[in-house]
This record gives sequence, C-alpha cells and structure tokens, in this order.
Amino acid sequence: MTVELQVRGVRAGYGPVEVLHGVDLDVPAGRVTAVLGRNGAGKTTLLRTLAGLITPTGGTIRWQGRDITRRLAYRRARGGLLLVPDEGGVFPELTVADNIAVFAGGRSREDAFAAVAEAFPVLDKRRGQLAGTLSGGEQQMLALSRALARPFRVLLIDELSRGLAAPVIVELYRVLTRLVESTDAAIVLVEHDSAAVLPIAHLVYVLSRGAVVFAGEPADLPSDGGSGYALSSRSGTS
Repeated sequence: MTVELQVRGVRAGYGPVEVLHGVDLDVPAGRVTAVLGRNGAGKTTLLRTLAGLITPTGGTIRWQGRDITRRLAYRRARGGLLLVPDEGGVFPELTVADNIAVFAGGRSREDAFAAVAEAFPVLDKRRGQLAGTLSGGEQQMLALSRALARPFRVLLIDELSRGLAAPVIVELYRVLTRLVESTDAAIVLVEHDSAAVLPIAHLVYVLSRGAVVFAGEPADLPSDGGSGYALSSRSGTS
C-alpha cells in the first residue's frame, strides 16, 4: 500500500487558537480514508490544512514523499490536490457550464461537461442556470463535479451529505463510489454522518478536540468511535 499523503505532528488553527494538536495521518493511494468526529473536533481545519488554506504552526505534510508543508494552495491544486468544501464549493454568479469550465482547468470544456452530464444528468438540464439558484443538493453535485472535470491525485471532501435529503445523499455517494472504483487516487472524506461514509471507507480516523483518538479499519471502530462520538448520526454538522 502506497502512502499518498503523510501527516506528522501537525498543529494548526486560527490566529492564537490552536485547533489541531499534533495530528498524525497516513492517506493511502487508491483508498478512501474517512475522518469522523463531533462538531468542533477539527475535521474541517484538517482538510483546509491539507489543501494549503491554513499553514501549520508545527509538524510536516508530505505528498508522495515530498515536503509540502509550506506549499501554497494553488500549487497543490495544480498538482492534482482538489478540495470540495462544505460551503462555497461553487461560483454562484456563474452558470453551471461556466463553473465546470473553471473546474476543468486545461481540459477540454466539452469533455469535462460530458463527464459531468453522464454522472449528474440534472446538471445537463441546468447548464445555463446560475449556480447560486440551484437547490442545495444540485449545488453539492456541481461542487463534486470538479473531481469529474479534471484528473486528480488527492480528493478532499468536506461534509458531502451535510443538510441534504437521503435520496440526494444516495445519488452523491453513488457517483463517489464510481470515482473510487475508477481511480487509484487518494480520497479523504470528512463526515459527521458515519452511516454515509463507512460502507465505502478503507481506513478510518476519529478526531476529538483536535487529536486522533482512533485509527484503523472500519470493522475495528468501536461503537462510540473511541471517544464517545455517536456513530451513524445525522443530527449535526461540522
């Protein structure tokens, strides 16, 4: 098993407030790594740090063996590290088609849209509509489309199922499962709802107050997540 991302002793936060307290993480290629935890556990901060939006105050991040701890976010993105945030994942003042053109980067706009339309036919029908006028579920489909519009090596997804109805979650995870099966890239899924992610996860980390309290395979995960974290809950957000 090849480790795509290696995180060692990472500390990060916002100004004087430290949120991550020495996090260790191994993200293998060709696998889905789930990061679970209560609200405020540091899950979103971890993804933003991996994406380069937050600079660690300590520790190291290595990508394919190379130290990227101080590498700027846009350089990580150009190298194939994509972030699908829990909010702001689309450009609301652009049409669906223009969003996908932005996501595609140097790839052909037509090829990118064809891949998205095959996965999410509803977006094909909305191609001329402003992204900000789409439903919440359609906006999440569009946000996830960045992974369909261009090649990637690492995909970071924050709360894909947040606030969405069950049928929409099923549709999003159907497409995500296809991505998992068709790529050898590393996928990191942050979720509060373990029921959505555990069926497709190969490795699980549980965060509590900015520290890892469990790391292992889904079958070994205690019912309380090792920290009192209630599994299979859809009652909260990150």
